[in-house]
Amino acid sequence: MIVDLPSTSTQAVSKKLVRLRNDVGAMALGRVLTLIIVVDEADADEAIEAANDASRQHPCRIIALVSGNKRGTSRLDAQIRVGGDAGASEVVVLRLFGPLVDHGDSVVTPLLLPDSPVVAWWPKAAPHPVSTDPIGRMAQRRITDAAEARNPHKEMDYRAQTYKPGDTDLAWTRVTLWRGLLAAALDQPPFEPVVGATVTGGSDSPSTDLLAGWLAQMLKCPVKRARTRAGSGMISVRLERRSGDVDLVRPDGNVATLTQAGQPVRRIGLARRGLAECLADELRRLDPDEIYAQALTKGLAKVSQGRSTTASKAIANGDAPSVEQAAREANRLAREARKHASAQMVEAEVPETASTEAVQEAASRKLADKTGSEA
Repeated sequence: MIVDLPSTSTQAVSKKLVRLRNDVGAMALGRVLTLIIVVDEADADEAIEAANDASRQHPCRIIALVSGNKRGTSRLDAQIRVGGDAGASEVVVLRLFGPLVDHGDSVVTPLLLPDSPVVAWWPKAAPHPVSTDPIGRMAQRRITDAAEARNPHKEMDYRAQTYKPGDTDLAWTRVTLWRGLLAAALDQPPFEPVVGATVTGGSDSPSTDLLAGWLAQMLKCPVKRARTRAGSGMISVRLERRSGDVDLVRPDGNVATLTQAGQPVRRIGLARRGLAECLADELRRLDPDEIYAQALTKGLAKVSQGRSTTASKAIANGDAPSVEQAAREANRLAREARKHASAQMVEAEVPETASTEAVQEAASRKLADKTGSEA
């Protein structure tokens, strides 16, 4: 259900929400937080759709503050979405025009859920710094996305300088699975310290920077950053140990190979995470992310600034694993898996079908036996 309220006020929106709650019933129960989305008109639909999907895991009230033209008189156009159009939440879209664009905090305050945490999300451009922004000050968690900035590397450096507890970035969320796989690999024998690491990824990938910073901070070893073409995202990680390297390589953006000494090569599904999945992960916790804070504020500064080092140079020097070799290994493992699955298939025998005469004869015998017993 979608209800449009053109040229309205927050009081009218609040009253309409109460009436819809009485009509629809349980749609307003069990909400755990208020999610404020600060976005422009061009990106509003994508952000709201992602928030709707994330709300299926975290029922909430979604308030989208959509900035319109600052010229002209102040005007508020509202839209309320409930039911199938709002996932597991209720969505309030507030389009601001004129001078009202600069006062989104005043507009959104009457619509916040009482006694509930507030999370603010900037899907595209974010204020500098977010913690002192009017919307950011009212939020316990502030979610940004450095990958959407014009210069992601400078954006991450600025986030590190202005970090406050409660800040987080979706660039960090996108490497959660990478961090889990690397930690699991180091939890297996041989239990040796890592003496060096190389992280390879796109030249515009803040996720690659953060993963390198995390390794530098957690492992206390030298970490190099090698670059690939823009838009390629995370490619590989090599952890150097005396008994042999640990290589995690994702050549195609979907499937990775994990290689470590003394163990067979493993093929692992490691597809790029969608926006809704990353947002849902960030909504799971409302306390400050201390590991992200350490990787951002301390780890990044420890990473060797090897952005002039290309992936090809790092591979040639033996610092990074070969992507082509990892792709061939992944294809080999896939062929072996298909061959093994085919060998396990057994064709079932087709059961014999009884003839019509045999069925009739059996029925006649059963009827005769029953008649004889009754007599």
